[in-house]
Amino acid sequence: MDLEDQGTIKRVAEEHAGDNLVVILGSPTSEAAEIYAETVTVGDPTYAGPLAGVSLRLPVYHILEPEIKAEIDPDTYDKQVGMMELVLDTEGITKAMKMARERHLGQA
Repeated sequence: MDLEDQGTIKRVAEEHAGDNLVVILGSPTSEAAEIYAETVTVGDPTYAGPLAGVSLRLPVYHILEPEIKAEIDPDTYDKQVGMMELVLDTEGITKAMKMARERHLGQA
């Protein structure tokens, strides 16, 4: 997650505090998803960006997770995400996201 994205997330979270915000990731690996999940929940682990030391505690999911897929029109999902679902490690990413939510937010 680059510094500009961190700044945007921080600004939106501050502007809409208490509005039930959720972060949806599209990162291609479970490792990247874990780092991004940590960044938007407890702060930038590299201490380099706008979220360094900032704990937003935002719930975070990956676009490939079943609960997110179920919320999107199937045709739209297939057109926009379908190929990713076929080539990425969906199971590994889903597992990593659940572990990250449990570790950083106390939820699965």
